[in-house]
Amino acid sequence: MVDTELDPGLNLGDDKTLLLVDDDEAFVRRLAKAMEKRGFDVDVATSVQAGRISARQRPPAYAVCDLRLEDGNGLDVVEVIHEVRPDSRVVVLTGYGAIATAVAAVKIGAIDYLSKPADATDIINALMATGDDLPPPPENPMSADRVRWEHIQRVYELCDRNVSETARRLNMHRRTLQRILAKRSPK
Repeated sequence: MVDTELDPGLNLGDDKTLLLVDDDEAFVRRLAKAMEKRGFDVDVATSVQAGRISARQRPPAYAVCDLRLEDGNGLDVVEVIHEVRPDSRVVVLTGYGAIATAVAAVKIGAIDYLSKPADATDIINALMATGDDLPPPPENPMSADRVRWEHIQRVYELCDRNVSETARRLNMHRRTLQRILAKRSPK
């Protein structure tokens, strides 16, 4: 879900370069459009390798990196960004968050860590937060049922859509998992 409402009061400063790194092409396209409407000069990368190259060729003032990409970990891109431009403001974005990865992201230079689905307003609030100010909580955070469902879907995909293996790893009965997978995603 990406919010495309314009924010005319947004002060980006002189350098408006933004690197978006996400392998969900539909999401990253929508987010890029929303960020361009807010005044950012957007570059898009859909892999760790492309993100590293883009960060080295044109170090961004701002970046949003997905944590899990098909060819690796988005934190590798965050490291490169922080290496080539230490003042860059980077937000790590993921659908499968954990405290350990949030801590790792902040240690290597990210300023915040958001769970998907995050809209453009949530991302802007995180990118523009200054000092010890925390961005306001999201208007429509994921429900606990949705977070659980997203986690189950992720493990299911990592197990190559093998129900028995997924159930074993989640320590749940196979039939219970099948019922959960057969339902629509919660809101």
